[in-house]
Amino acid sequence: MADISIRDVRKVYGKDEVIHGVNLAIHNGEFIVILGPSGCGKSTLLRMIAGLEDISGGEIAIAGTVVNDLEPRERGCAMVFQNYALYPHMTVGGNIGYALKVAGVKRAERDAKVRAVARSVGLEEFIDRKPGQLSGGQRQRVAMARAIIREPKVFLFDEPLSNLDAKLRVQMRHEIRRIHNRIGATSVFVTHDQHEGMTLADRMVIMNKGTIDQVGTPEEVYNRPATTYVAGFIGSPAMNFLSGEVRAGESAVALADGSRIALTPAAARAFDGRLVQIGLRPEALALCAPGEGALRARFDFYEEMGSDGLHHLMVEDVPLSVLSAHKQRMPEGQEVGVTVPPEVVHLFDVESGQRLEAGPGAVATIKRMEHAE
Repeated sequence: MADISIRDVRKVYGKDEVIHGVNLAIHNGEFIVILGPSGCGKSTLLRMIAGLEDISGGEIAIAGTVVNDLEPRERGCAMVFQNYALYPHMTVGGNIGYALKVAGVKRAERDAKVRAVARSVGLEEFIDRKPGQLSGGQRQRVAMARAIIREPKVFLFDEPLSNLDAKLRVQMRHEIRRIHNRIGATSVFVTHDQHEGMTLADRMVIMNKGTIDQVGTPEEVYNRPATTYVAGFIGSPAMNFLSGEVRAGESAVALADGSRIALTPAAARAFDGRLVQIGLRPEALALCAPGEGALRARFDFYEEMGSDGLHHLMVEDVPLSVLSAHKQRMPEGQEVGVTVPPEVVHLFDVESGQRLEAGPGAVATIKRMEHAE
């Protein structure tokens, strides 16, 4: 078993606390992606799990054993770094088998294991080459093979794909997920790239300034973001935000320009009179003739997205984007309508940024995600 339990973990550098009492339960065999922008604390948290950073407070347990005071080599983790960290003077086989050599494994047994692992990641034909003779993707495979051969309880990935080009990143995402599925070890993957999070994760952990804003499956995080921060970070193109006041009598949110965004009756009753932020995903909206949609907007500019077009609009002085397969190009400043189905509207509290949900019986509730289980 390789569950990871993180309880009230803190990290302090001098007078600055960068991790603020984080709680997280990671299950055996799970693939967890810790996602967030630079400086949010995600790599620091990963390094504390690995034992490369001291824990200032709280407790980390791996497979039921508290590891706060254990050396990295005693924790049963293998880490794959962004910069590969390969020995340039060694062959691929030498790099992969180095940990076994240090552990005193006999040459014949070591060579057999090295070849088996190299074969599993498609490197068998490169086993006698040096890292300098390999592509970036091949070097990343060597780093992964070096981790696999240790048969760890936990794989830790620190932005391992950041140095690769876009096409190779996609290929390596698939490779990492296949290896995880085959080996079954618990995996924790840190990245700032939401596409990596959405495609790799069993569950995503969204970090914000040293705290966790939400934990959930990619579908949960996308469809029911817990905060405006998560809503704005997850999704491409990014979610739109407008401010207004809920009017139960109209089953709508009233905007400053007089527009009305329809709500479900339950949501309108639950938050009557409340100032809210409305979240609208660009792909959930549609353009229409002026005066026919819920919103009145002016066309600003158009962005070609391949199969779709992204229309950048202005609602009064607030930008709004609409993603559409209908690639209408129009003059700057032209008026246009935007349709907003009630079921696509996300509501957030203006002050806290927390998601608002209309619970059973239209009782006002704020959805809060539980981080510890």
